[in-house]
Amino acid sequence: MKHFNKLFVAALLFAGITSQAQNADQPWAVTVGMNAIDGARVSAASKFENQFGQYFETKNWSILPSASVLGVSRHIGGKFSVGLTGSVNKMTKMVNPIYVNEGTTNNPVWKNTGQRERTDVDLMYYAIDANVKYRFIKDSWFDPAIFVGGGYEFLGKASAGTVGGGLSLGFWFTENIGLNLSSTYKYSFDEGRTPNIDVPSHLQHIAGITFRFGGKDTDGDGVLDKYDECPEIPGLKQFNGCPDTDGDGIPDHLDECPDEFGLPEFNGCPDTDGDGIPDNQDACPDVFGLPEFNGCPDTDGDGIPDNLDECPLEAGPKENNGCPWPDRDGDGIPDHLDKCPDVPGLAEYQGCPKPKPVEQVVTEKLHNILFNLGKATLRPESASKLDEAADIIKNSPKEHFVVVGMTDKTGSESFNLKLSKERAAAVVKALEERGVNPEVLKSIGIGSQDATVPASASNEERQKDRKVIVRTISGDEFKIMKKNDLPGAKKSSKKRK
Repeated sequence: MKHFNKLFVAALLFAGITSQAQNADQPWAVTVGMNAIDGARVSAASKFENQFGQYFETKNWSILPSASVLGVSRHIGGKFSVGLTGSVNKMTKMVNPIYVNEGTTNNPVWKNTGQRERTDVDLMYYAIDANVKYRFIKDSWFDPAIFVGGGYEFLGKASAGTVGGGLSLGFWFTENIGLNLSSTYKYSFDEGRTPNIDVPSHLQHIAGITFRFGGKDTDGDGVLDKYDECPEIPGLKQFNGCPDTDGDGIPDHLDECPDEFGLPEFNGCPDTDGDGIPDNQDACPDVFGLPEFNGCPDTDGDGIPDNLDECPLEAGPKENNGCPWPDRDGDGIPDHLDKCPDVPGLAEYQGCPKPKPVEQVVTEKLHNILFNLGKATLRPESASKLDEAADIIKNSPKEHFVVVGMTDKTGSESFNLKLSKERAAAVVKALEERGVNPEVLKSIGIGSQDATVPASASNEERQKDRKVIVRTISGDEFKIMKKNDLPGAKKSSKKRK
């Protein structure tokens, strides 16, 4: 262990010499671990392809059962770093090629048989190596790399310079602590194999724990610049190195009011009147108000803030400066927009009542038309009703109308059916004479099948069954409808005689 201590002191000295250079990340790394040397087996093979053939066989390894490696490295930019490693071991196994004499005793000719033998030795091993490392992946938990370099090796009483390179694998458990595994091929310029005289080429394997440190903290607040969102200003760790001047829990660089204690929901600004609008956006910061009015109130709720409302206590439209429009009929539609200002109506009909279906209006106009008793001839006093009905049909967007004749329950069914058809036809003819297009009118009669008043009732009561009604139908129904046939109408169950 006294040899390891010497190496440790040398590594710390190297760190002290080069500690002036810095990097925003953790630039320094120290590795402490163990090493194994392969007994020079790699150089005992006569062919290059055989040198690494038993790479994973450990029977030729020599391992010192204690901490035997100390390495120091420094990041120099990008994916490159430089390092210095000291190691100590004891070689207890040496692998040598087997030669045979194909000559004579006096004139020997030695030939390599291609076979190797392991012999026991007892040689202390010391090495100091420098390298340049290239990492394939930057800032990852998995850290593969290659390196090249050189060093000086001591084996027993012998020593020699070496050059070489190798591979390493790093596994970072945290930002600062990781496991490092490496294998280095060390080519010796002294390729003899006599103990205490030569240092043959060999492999060295290292496993160690690596510690990274030395990050830059410009403002001295304990947060490395790499993680410090405010690297030039001393701050707090909980705010990634940024200050919180007003102590409201919101760092200054995110605080819209850094000098006033505020609330997180308002990005650090206060809300004095408690209306949910921060003071820096509130036009009335001392009066509870509404967001849509920049924090000012609207007492009557008409959408106009009180300071702009001529009637602040009575809701009204903006067009009338916040005062209500008059509405005589009380239907909620102001008089200036109401086409029926004295009759309550509906908005969709511009303040007028909902219009009746055209067929209902025409039917109402024809409700009181009169026929001569037992006949299909219209009485003169029906003319005005027919005029009005004709005008309605001509101005209607509906295109197809059916006039349905009905009778009361007196008389035979066949007579009633015939009379109803004739009366419906008479009404159609009268409408056509008043300018209604014949192509939009049909007539049918259904007799007394829809009559509701008994035959025994008075004549006045039976009068409401003696009428014509008008129905509208679609164009397709109109085309297929036959005379005296209305879709959905009941048909007599009795045969006409």
